[in-house]
Amino acid sequence: MPGMADDVAGAADQSYEPGGLYSHAPTTAPATWGRRQLASLYNLFALAMTMFDGRSGEEILQLAMEEVPRLGGCRPEGCYLLRDGHFALAASPGVESLGSHPRQDMPEPADQLAALDGEDGAVKFAEGGWGWAAGLRCADELRGYLVVSAPKPPPDDEHFLLYALARPTGAALSNADARRRDREYARQLFRAIEERDAVNERLTTLVAELEGQRTVHDVLNRTYIADEGEAGIADAVHELTGLPTRIEDRFGNLIASAGPGPAETGDKPDPSQREQLMRAALRDVTPVRRDGRLVGLARHHGEVLGAIALIDPAGAAGSAEEFALGHACTALALELAHRRSLAEVELRMRRELVDDLLTGADEGGAYARAEAVGHDLHGPQHVVVVQWQATAADDRFMAAVGRAAQGLGLRSLLARRADMAVLVVRGKPRDTGLYEAVAEELGSHQGAVGIGSPCETMADIPHSYDKAVRALNVRGQSQPPHGTTAYEELGLYRILDRGNDSHDVQLFVREWLGPLLDYDHAHHSDLVLTLTQYFDHGGNYDETAHALAVHRSTLRYRLQRIREVSGRRLDDVDSRFNLQVATRIWKVSGFAAEAGPTRRS
Repeated sequence: MPGMADDVAGAADQSYEPGGLYSHAPTTAPATWGRRQLASLYNLFALAMTMFDGRSGEEILQLAMEEVPRLGGCRPEGCYLLRDGHFALAASPGVESLGSHPRQDMPEPADQLAALDGEDGAVKFAEGGWGWAAGLRCADELRGYLVVSAPKPPPDDEHFLLYALARPTGAALSNADARRRDREYARQLFRAIEERDAVNERLTTLVAELEGQRTVHDVLNRTYIADEGEAGIADAVHELTGLPTRIEDRFGNLIASAGPGPAETGDKPDPSQREQLMRAALRDVTPVRRDGRLVGLARHHGEVLGAIALIDPAGAAGSAEEFALGHACTALALELAHRRSLAEVELRMRRELVDDLLTGADEGGAYARAEAVGHDLHGPQHVVVVQWQATAADDRFMAAVGRAAQGLGLRSLLARRADMAVLVVRGKPRDTGLYEAVAEELGSHQGAVGIGSPCETMADIPHSYDKAVRALNVRGQSQPPHGTTAYEELGLYRILDRGNDSHDVQLFVREWLGPLLDYDHAHHSDLVLTLTQYFDHGGNYDETAHALAVHRSTLRYRLQRIREVSGRRLDDVDSRFNLQVATRIWKVSGFAAEAGPTRRS
């Protein structure tokens, strides 16, 4: 250790300078003093060797302070190191170093040490006595001070040993700092190498991912350019993932599939389970795994248009497959949204065409517009109206009517008008087929279908519509009120085609029902309604009483009042026929809708 040896040699040289700090002659015999000094120097040399064996700065300072009492009558008070231009306490002596004496208080140590201006010198303690700050140096660079105290100034030989302890301590501190910096540099270098390797690995992975993503884009772009639709998307996903692929609509109906695997039954999944799957998939932007399938949603403006499922019972699909599935869902959403847009445009054109036909459109323009939406207006047509109880004519209802007509093979134009669905049908629709088909679609038979008169020319369509509505109204006021009624089957009801504008009809109703109508108006009773129900149920007492929700005896009483008020006999054939016709006219003409609830009989 050349540095330490030079420092010790320098201390020895300084002790023999004339008039120097250590120039006084020893007080003991020369031989004894020399042996003691050599032993102390040897101990300091051994201590320096210990300090340089890889110890930390804190350990080096503790060794130095433990050595101070062994050099003579001094004791350590602390080590102060220079940090950011200020002296701060870096180590305090332990119990062994202080012995039975407590540590002395050094007033304003930082100021006292700074006043030494880098030289060794005396310091003061509050308790008095002698104090000294020995500089901890290396290569003439001050690193701090070892502060010691004694009741009185020590002899020159002990002072020399104190100096000899401070120099290797400073060198050992520099060596420890260098080792610490080397270790820190080595750690930083190792960390940089690890980070470089990690970055290289990530770059390699990223390049592979980008290559895979480019392949996904190329395959899906090829499908888009070829305009292969849902089937092409299913084939592309199977090609990219190697897994069987299913494309389904919002409700789980199979649209397209690709890849090997067990045969699909084509049955619709349980609606509640399907809805749970949709909700789970909507909560996450990534595909979800459910029942051995990896499912991604095709979304457009927040609406689910369809889904793509990878059949993956083994759970082999990873991030690459999820990426391909996600981009395929985007492609499917664009495909389905485009198809829906075209369908909406066609539907709007159909609705506008039907509205124009019902109000009397330009003949030439109507033929061209009908041909554009795939309907042939040439030849016989029929207007059909559909209305369902407690069901608004919303998109769901219109879609059900459209599917029902399509399932029957009816070539028709469909539109919404008021609370009804209106179809302009080429040819003649089946008598009850449309009603049964719509009832099956809606899951309810509480509705009616009215069929208008045949249209030989386009000008007849508005009249056919009016007659279809008339037939629908008659069906709704008949028993039963649900089913199909064609205008051609109305028979006697055709005289009501002009409604309340027919003066003869009004006179006929007043002639036969006038007294009963006046009585009902004056007494808030329902004699006309009772007579109507009685005729509708063929004179059956039980069925009539049940329809009116009254007791059989109450019905008998009302019929007796009808005979008395009207002056007509119900057992007379002519009177019975005319009364029945009058009640039918009263019912179909809309008076029945104005009748109030039964107040008294």
